[in-house]
Amino acid sequence: MRKKGSFKRKVHAGDPVHSRVDAGRFINYLMGKGEKSDAEKVFYGALERIKETTKEEPLAVFGKAIENATPLLEVVSKRVGGANYQIPREVRSERKFFLATHWIIAAARGKKGKPMADKLAEEIIAAAKNEGAAIKKKQDMHRMAEANRAFASLLR
Repeated sequence: MRKKGSFKRKVHAGDPVHSRVDAGRFINYLMGKGEKSDAEKVFYGALERIKETTKEEPLAVFGKAIENATPLLEVVSKRVGGANYQIPREVRSERKFFLATHWIIAAARGKKGKPMADKLAEEIIAAAKNEGAAIKKKQDMHRMAEANRAFASLLR
């Protein structure tokens, strides 16, 4: 008997202030231990810091940062004849936002000595300018996919 097929969840609820689905998903990824109100405080605090430092619309900077950190290619491991190969492939559209947000959040969490809202604002601004740790992670992934391009024919 086959198992049931997977289904895609539809995310309807945006964030409470701007009603944007991408901001709501970002807050959910930022949340730890079910503390959604804390995640919202951090996110909106970061948007305030972005507005103060860049003098631009913070959600536009946030959207640009996500767009710049979004990867096009990734590598997947495949075992062929006793050897593991890193095979490049395109990133699925559902996974692109997930990877970009997680890289930005991880880069912000990796910094020390400031409140999380400040660290997150710095990383979002850096990503919007094509700088920072999240962009470096994307470039490393693309470089690895390019280096293993010869194995692309193994993926079937």
